[in-house]
Amino acid sequence: QEQLVESGGGLVQPGGSLRLSCATSGSIFSTYTMGWYRQAPGKQRERVAAITTGGSTNYADSVKGRFTISRDNARNTLYLQMRSLKVEDTAVYYCNYLFGGVRAGSWGQGTQVTVSS
Repeated sequence: QEQLVESGGGLVQPGGSLRLSCATSGSIFSTYTMGWYRQAPGKQRERVAAITTGGSTNYADSVKGRFTISRDNARNTLYLQMRSLKVEDTAVYYCNYLFGGVRAGSWGQGTQVTVSS
């Protein structure tokens, strides 16, 4: 099964930026819609952004205008550019394949994003 490896998280001050990456094994990446999810302590995992094979994107209202999802099919890598970060963006961030709008792969280890002054 394809593995997903997230990276790029860290500690950032409110208003700061981070760029997350999701590396995949590669063989099916270009054929799937991909999504970024996050899970904050004590909360359910939620999807924050998705991108289709054709590059169409959608975002949760909470991140719209601040986060940008993108993909590089040549590198089999998914990205999430996060700007104007807020304390409430603190969470573990995960990527996954989507099929029919539903998560279709196993979860990776995620990458921790902490927004704090």
